[in-house]
Amino acid sequence: MGIESLTNIRDAIKVPSPDEIDTERLWIASEIERIGEEKLLELIAAAVEVRSNAYVPYSGYPVGAAVLCSSGEIYAGANTEVVSYSQTGHAESNAINTAINEGEAGNGRQFVVALVVCHSGESAPCGACRQETVEHCDNALVIDVDPEGRPLAVTSLKILLPFSFTPTHLGK
Repeated sequence: MGIESLTNIRDAIKVPSPDEIDTERLWIASEIERIGEEKLLELIAAAVEVRSNAYVPYSGYPVGAAVLCSSGEIYAGANTEVVSYSQTGHAESNAINTAINEGEAGNGRQFVVALVVCHSGESAPCGACRQETVEHCDNALVIDVDPEGRPLAVTSLKILLPFSFTPTHLGK
């Protein structure tokens, strides 16, 4: 089988090194500076505003999201529930799909620069939304804000989805 001992398994442990974490922290800080306060505040406002459009008759848990694209455009989406829950549209996915519908994917798959998620809890996008986001970028700034737009957490997609499977694995 190729496994001679537990040592082989232990040697394959993959976690970010302190240097990789420090590099990502520097990347996050540089992205905040590169994007700028005005654009980040606009992105946050879009997520906060669209949250009021959420269709949540079952959970009562509205979520708003906004994506900043490499074009500089911002697109927002709210969650849209379906009684079965399995077909519920997540805010992050709805925002990304709005960007695609407006032509943002026309120049290739990589167009997401930053993502803001607005809801009443402190959490990051779910696993499915992380995977959908990495479909459209190799990394992105991710900001979690409360319903008033106050930042709760700022991180990156690489931190949220380490060792991810991306289109680059398929040569795309």
